Amino acid sequence: MIYVQIFLAFFIPGILGYGGGPASIPLVENEVVDNYGWLTTNEFSEMLAMGNALPGPIATKMAGYIGYEQGGILGAIVGVFATVAPSLILMIALLGLLMKYKESPRVKRMTTYIRPVIAVLLGIMTYDFFFSAYEGAGIWQTLFIGLVSFFLMERLKVHPAYVIAGALVYGGLILG
Repeated sequence: MIYVQIFLAFFIPGILGYGGGPASIPLVENEVVDNYGWLTTNEFSEMLAMGNALPGPIATKMAGYIGYEQGGILGAIVGVFATVAPSLILMIALLGLLMKYKESPRVKRMTTYIRPVIAVLLGIMTYDFFFSAYEGAGIWQTLFIGLVSFFLMERLKVHPAYVIAGALVYGGLILG
């Protein structure tokens, strides 16, 4: 029964919390503190502060922590799954709908319009990353890392994860 409660405590805020993790925090607090009484308001605020100090989405960290406290490892798994399940279900449903109508002229036109927008967004992100690196490391270090990364990935076909790890090591040793 505890696993069903954990699931509902995080699934319902996941459905109703339009706006992501921060928008669902009050809903999770209502479920965890008021509805089930698993934590006090003070314990919830301390858990929230600890979760905000760690990297990653706050909703899944809260679900993992509270699920683990109430139901062990399986409780943590259930809590995290319940948090991502609404988005997962919606994505699968929309993907199914998209695949059903993929030959439709409207869907083809929509994807034709979306591709340039994504390309522009990726270009803006790249531009922002470049100037952030330029301000932090300087033009020569930024160009060196960029050119070496390009060479490794395009010419030698090194996996991007290894290139990123190498750039992190380089930055830590040389620039740190």
